Amino acid sequence: MLLGLCRATVRFGGRPVLDGVDLEVAEHEVVCVLGPSGSGKSTLLRAVAGLQPLDSGRVLLGGRDQAGVPAHRRGVGLMFQDHQLFPQRDVGGNVAFGLRMHGVNRRERDARVGELLELVGLPGAARRAVAALSGGEQQRVALARALAPRPRLLMLDEPLGQLDRSLRERLVVELRELFGRLGTTVLAVTHDQGEAFALADRVVVMRDGRIAQSGTPLEVWQRPADAFVARFLGFENVTAATVGGQVADTAWGKLPVPKGAARGTGTVLVRPAGVRLVAADAGLRCTVAARTFKGTHVAVRLQPEGGAPRLEAACALRAAPEVGQTVGVEFDAAEIVVLG
Repeated sequence: MLLGLCRATVRFGGRPVLDGVDLEVAEHEVVCVLGPSGSGKSTLLRAVAGLQPLDSGRVLLGGRDQAGVPAHRRGVGLMFQDHQLFPQRDVGGNVAFGLRMHGVNRRERDARVGELLELVGLPGAARRAVAALSGGEQQRVALARALAPRPRLLMLDEPLGQLDRSLRERLVVELRELFGRLGTTVLAVTHDQGEAFALADRVVVMRDGRIAQSGTPLEVWQRPADAFVARFLGFENVTAATVGGQVADTAWGKLPVPKGAARGTGTVLVRPAGVRLVAADAGLRCTVAARTFKGTHVAVRLQPEGGAPRLEAACALRAAPEVGQTVGVEFDAAEIVVLG
């Protein structure tokens, strides 16, 4: 274990914004902390960096308690959303900043700067002005600067938040490959689930200063811990249910559930892929209220008869019904999750 948080708590005005958090990050692991605004994810990052003191609990790095250790002595790199590059320094001067602070001589600094700029895809850019760089290029320079002192832990605060979607999608793949090649240990925070799931070995979802769920991207996606996590991940088909055997009684009627599902009162999630459209005289009768093109499929919003909550179905491009059309709905047990 490289990083450990033990009952880490931070209060603002008496209110806990980080509430007894326990978290471990192993060597060479990439962990993304995901959550809505105000969930405590950025406070967690600042506490690890030494920029925000804990009210109680501990931060351990390499097994050593960091209480009283200032930020510049923790051996961590921190990259912010707005990059915070020095406008008066050129690219090389920005990347070399941490090395200068550590007393590295000029020759070694220049060699390290050249190596890192090559690594992040900006070879020969050391003398370029920061103001002349695009947003994506500035992001690469900020990353090179954070990596320059060879931090034992690299922390990223919404690293791609200011970039357009196509550039974010390309850079997150490059970051994943880069971290794997370098063996970098990374703790990143983001509100973008796509970014977190593409980048991380493990995803940590936060809510109100606490960890709501932790697991691999596949585990969290396939089995959200509760209704909050499911809705945060973008699943809308969540409803109260009473589970008995392999059937759940819901506002949408009786739904099949997987074998071994916990019995009793709870909540079920139906993934859009599990909402199957059939003939109008079969299954749950619904009217198509809206449809949204998603690139690979069409998201179809359905209004069941009788005032039950709306459903979302994922349909093939050529098979999606038109708005106003009446359809029937059946449910696939393989796409239904009984939530905790």
